[in-house]
Amino acid sequence: MHTYLVTGGAGFIGSNYIHYMFKKYGDDIRIINVDVLTYAGNLENLRDIENKPGYSFVKADITDKAAIEKIFADNPDIDRVVHFAAESHVDRSIRNPEVFVQTNVMGTAVMLNAAKAAWELPDGTFKPDHKFLHVSTDEVYGTLPDDDNAYFYETTPYDPHSPYSASKAGSDMLVKSYMDTYKFPANITNCSNNYGPYQFPEKLIPLMINNALNGKKLPVYGDGLNVRDWLYVEDHAKAIDMVQEQGRLFETYNIGGHNEKRNIEIVNIIIDTLREELDDSDPRKAYVTKDLITYVEDRKGHDRRYAIAPDKIKSEIGWEPETMFKEGIRKTIRWYFDHEDWMKNVTSGDYQKYYETMYNV
Repeated sequence: MHTYLVTGGAGFIGSNYIHYMFKKYGDDIRIINVDVLTYAGNLENLRDIENKPGYSFVKADITDKAAIEKIFADNPDIDRVVHFAAESHVDRSIRNPEVFVQTNVMGTAVMLNAAKAAWELPDGTFKPDHKFLHVSTDEVYGTLPDDDNAYFYETTPYDPHSPYSASKAGSDMLVKSYMDTYKFPANITNCSNNYGPYQFPEKLIPLMINNALNGKKLPVYGDGLNVRDWLYVEDHAKAIDMVQEQGRLFETYNIGGHNEKRNIEIVNIIIDTLREELDDSDPRKAYVTKDLITYVEDRKGHDRRYAIAPDKIKSEIGWEPETMFKEGIRKTIRWYFDHEDWMKNVTSGDYQKYYETMYNV
């Protein structure tokens, strides 16, 4: 039985990963979820599994060296680390870059040092079948030309343009250095934009769903023609598990969705899908229209296009995305319909202040 230390497991991708792992492995795994519970971490995301015998939660900050070392000391059977924990929103990084450096760079250093100390043998090698997986982003590669034949590959040079992507690039480089210097047993994954259940509504898709259902403006940066590659979160969870169990150590794997869309196209799809899903008797249907679309000042350093070529992960491991966007967005919208209380809880208080500051609408 493997014991997983999952950082950031109360967040969007982390909680979906934990759900996926228990669905796949049942009682044959143990998961220790470590999360400091910032605005984006929500234990409601894991309410249905919190009493499983193989699940436990520890509230701790990944930058707290003593706390992380204690988790390893208290759980000597940890043989898998999946490192999601990060500050992840570009807009917030533009306003408070130092927070991103602290969490994403220093926090990753703490995690690496704690795992290295727990797993290293007297001869400098590491315990067999112990693996660290660092979850990163395609944003470290910078931007692509608006050309359907251009893609990010694992060999693409890093060229981050925001404090967020720079901090993630820094954390990637730290992991690479531990693999090179110590032969530390790790992998890095760089994924495209995720979407699906439990995503905090500062990100494009849940923001547009929530605003549309409440008759609020739909803020679109710039001309709305920026391109992103969209990956359904459960497909990403499956890829992470496959890389950790089947990937070659010390390798990086890009995880992409083959779902490239312009931002304004995403907004229009959401409006159309909401109108299809809402009953004619639902009063919200009357104000879910394209009249809500509002163009706002473009984000500073806004990369024009991201697109990942997941050729390596497909050829070496056999993973490829299973959920096309048309299917995934409908599943996502239906999830938000079924979890309106969740959305109300996470959009109260401080979120409203943040939203008004960011978009000025």
